[in-house]
Amino acid sequence: MPVKFVLSEGSAADCLFAEALIADTTADHLLADKAYDSDAIRNLAASLGMDTVIPPKAKRKEQLSFDRYLYRYRHLVENRFLDFKRWRGIATRYAKRLTSFAAAIEIRIIAMWLKIL
Repeated sequence: MPVKFVLSEGSAADCLFAEALIADTTADHLLADKAYDSDAIRNLAASLGMDTVIPPKAKRKEQLSFDRYLYRYRHLVENRFLDFKRWRGIATRYAKRLTSFAAAIEIRIIAMWLKIL
């Protein structure tokens, strides 16, 4: 379930904002895709006591191992993104202002949490 989010311009790389998202998060594992395979993210996660479950990029000189069984659960994260895409106002960016768009995302997150509570 979503806990935090950061809005950025569409052309910015997601991995640039990963450190801000996990900086004060407590978890046992950090599951992410290859786009988040950087030493900075891995070191930050390790300093917070998280095991990183990130497949290494093909260009990485030293191919690191990761838990393939645990990585299968990353589809749950993708399912949350699909929940956002099902909400037409977010998927088509009807909101013209950043504050309105952020409010729409927050409302959708509240709706997701209310379903399970």
